[in-house]
Amino acid sequence: MTNRIKELRKAQGYRQEDLAVALGVSRQTIIAIENDKYNPSLELAMRLARHLNTTVEELFRLED
Repeated sequence: MTNRIKELRKAQGYRQEDLAVALGVSRQTIIAIENDKYNPSLELAMRLARHLNTTVEELFRLED
């Protein structure tokens, strides 16, 4: 699974730390998700999408 978190986060002017604080997770969690090292829970994926003003489907892509 790949994601667009870093792209959307930067476009909206958020630092990793800002996003982490807003979502109640560590900066390391945001780093791991952005680098495709960790797949978030459904709840966290939905909170990420909501915070970045997109849908889960647009934020995350399944690789073929």
